[in-house]
Amino acid sequence: MPAPTLRGMDVTDATFQTEVIDRSAQVPVVIDLWAEWCGPCKSLGPILEKVIAEQGGKVALAKVDIDANPGVAQAFQVQSIPAVFGMVDGQVAASFVGAQGEDAVRTFVEGLLPGEVVSEIDRLIAIGDEGSLIAALGIESDNVAAVTALALLLVERAGEGDQDAALKLLERIPESADTRRIAAMARTEAVDDVEETLAELLTVVKDDEDARQRFVDLLEVLGPDDERTPVWRRRLTSALF
Repeated sequence: MPAPTLRGMDVTDATFQTEVIDRSAQVPVVIDLWAEWCGPCKSLGPILEKVIAEQGGKVALAKVDIDANPGVAQAFQVQSIPAVFGMVDGQVAASFVGAQGEDAVRTFVEGLLPGEVVSEIDRLIAIGDEGSLIAALGIESDNVAAVTALALLLVERAGEGDQDAALKLLERIPESADTRRIAAMARTEAVDDVEETLAELLTVVKDDEDARQRFVDLLEVLGPDDERTPVWRRRLTSALF
């Protein structure tokens, strides 16, 4: 068995039984199903690593590249990624799909710990589907983890009225990096060429408030880790001032 690191164990179809199922009898194991081409996976991965590292070995992280390990992906019936499962004693105890904020991930991980008293609202957030999140907000309407998780779910589903509903939800909680990004995702339609769109908007941002907001939203969607973000932020500052 390879030694686990801060970033978790890289698990394969061949090692899944030993490193995940068998190990989950000793400590809860969080299974991160990802792929190299998946942008949201790259955002979620460091959050999972940070939150699980905080547990000091009480929870293990197993990372599975689904392109290289189709057997695991098939076993979990994965249809979209990132997909995260929490396994305890060989059984899936909780799961979620899509990138989540740090608060929601922490609630999910803590809900897997044995012997911990988990509140009903934490249990519902750990389940993470729409019905459970709505039930959690029925208990505490401004719970940060529940609001951000449900807003992100609505934005990614993108059904009729979902974007407006997500923005309305986010009004319940204080602004944060997570809320700004989710709100930007709700307001921004997908574009074929982000840099081309930013360049076009840059010519009118000084006098067009809507263009300026769309420009900022596109940068929020790119995220702070994208190397293009600081470049275009500097260009925006120059255009405005």
